[in-house]
Amino acid sequence: MSTAPSTASTPAVDGAPSMVLRIDQLRVSAVAGDEILHGIDLELLRGQVLGLVGESGSGKTTAGLACLGHYRAGVERTGGGIELLPREGEPVRMEDLGADQVRSLRGSRVAYIPQDPALSLNPAMRVGEQIREVLDVHGYGSSAREREARVGEALEDVGLPSTREYQRRWPHQLSGGQQQRIGIAMAFAMLPDVLVLDEPTTGLDVSTQAHVLDTIRDMTRRHDVASLYITHDLAVVAELADRVAVMLRGELVEEGPVHKVLHDAEHPYTRRLLAAVPDLQGRKQLTHAVPEPGRATERAGTAEGSEHAEAGRDTPPAAVESAPAPDGGADDAREGDLLQVRDLSMRFGSNTVLSGIDMTLQPGESLMLLGESGSGKTTLSRCVAGLVDGYEGSVSLHGEELARSTRARSLESRQGIQYVFQSPFSSLNPRRTIGQSLTVPLELSRRLPRGGRRAVVEEALDTVRLGRSFYDRRPGDLSGGERQRAAIARALVNAPSVLVCDEVTSALDVSVQASIIALLNTLREERGLAILFVTHNITLARHVSDHIAVLNKGHIVDRGTVDAVLENPTHEYTRTLLSNIPQL
Repeated sequence: MSTAPSTASTPAVDGAPSMVLRIDQLRVSAVAGDEILHGIDLELLRGQVLGLVGESGSGKTTAGLACLGHYRAGVERTGGGIELLPREGEPVRMEDLGADQVRSLRGSRVAYIPQDPALSLNPAMRVGEQIREVLDVHGYGSSAREREARVGEALEDVGLPSTREYQRRWPHQLSGGQQQRIGIAMAFAMLPDVLVLDEPTTGLDVSTQAHVLDTIRDMTRRHDVASLYITHDLAVVAELADRVAVMLRGELVEEGPVHKVLHDAEHPYTRRLLAAVPDLQGRKQLTHAVPEPGRATERAGTAEGSEHAEAGRDTPPAAVESAPAPDGGADDAREGDLLQVRDLSMRFGSNTVLSGIDMTLQPGESLMLLGESGSGKTTLSRCVAGLVDGYEGSVSLHGEELARSTRARSLESRQGIQYVFQSPFSSLNPRRTIGQSLTVPLELSRRLPRGGRRAVVEEALDTVRLGRSFYDRRPGDLSGGERQRAAIARALVNAPSVLVCDEVTSALDVSVQASIIALLNTLREERGLAILFVTHNITLARHVSDHIAVLNKGHIVDRGTVDAVLENPTHEYTRTLLSNIPQL
């Protein structure tokens, strides 16, 4: 077993950062025969972050896992390889090592941080024990006392308490940002040469994301590590990375210094990706999406072609203008209010989650409900939909107060408010076809005879620009953007007047996100659909909303038109959120 790793760095040539890992003409194929990576070349340098960007299916995660000598089931290396240049000793070729040798490198010389910290941490182990386990497995130091000291150092390195009490916490007792920092501490515990980060901030709010990115940047520099940051968020790359490589359908189409690639892109694909990134000023029209790798050309006009046909329109859908709030603000009822929330409060035991919430929505209006994780925004949206029923106060639709529980609400009120969940893969039954899933709301409402339901479902699929050919497909056959469109179509089959969208774009690539936003704006225009858009992504504000309500610890601390809140925030919390937004 190895001892405590040396911190001596491999000599650099002429002061330039030294190379730690080289991907050399790597080819990876599915066992079925389709090639996933087409001979890519990459170099990772000490003390630098290389951003690897591209849409889902471009091959970036396959390339990242290859750095650990890992290939998923059904996938194999068919050419080229990975060379690791350790701090001490001779370079090693990953493909020349046995399974036990590769396993010993993982965690010690090459570490990995996955996307979801909640899934990567063992819920049955205390967080200090999980960091200690890495040190035990790789034989850090010469005694238990040295390993205990290293656990404390690792926690302090990522800005967490190193106390015994904190080390005895369970993962569920930590916030998402704290869980991700524990993952970073585990990755850095053995002071590795290479760190592979697979979209580690995708589900985090902007403040937590800023802290995690600062931690990654600081640890990479301080420990002279070569980091590969896999993401589809170009704004994060702009703030974090030193260099960036762009992947498209298994090929590297552009690589260079981050400022050069993001501000003077040479490849058309890179330019289209940059055009799809939302901007806080709202100057862009997010209507041009990039076809998802390997899909658009296969099914143009029916499948992904429909996803992007509407997104490539020359004229974007006009945003529906809502009446400005009167002097009393959103607390006062406005003439023609469709949805009203009055003095809503919610407690779980002794914990107050929401307190005194007032808000309104008019037909065709989009209200962005903005806040960090734990601010109460999802609880509020579920109260509105009747999915959480223990609240005080009232929710009214068309002037009629609704029962707290969706089960106790009338059929018309249940149809009037529909909910689109964050993860379409989780909310769609994988065993049912899309048509069957979309038929369920019609079966529950009993509005139509059995023979008339298919026509309504097909019309909903047309509305979300999927097409009727998707009726007999299953969720596993669809891309992320297509699944989200199917989830929106399911919410539309009963013709609701209010659509609650709970973080519906948080896990989507920028171009697919752009097409979903264009779709929602079109629905507002064509149907007068009111939208409650729950998110932590402030940069979407001017692209999806007329008004913003900022939620912090269960209270609305700022509200008004998009321009008013973004340009003249009245609360320090809002100003802090705005200051933490990564921008190109």
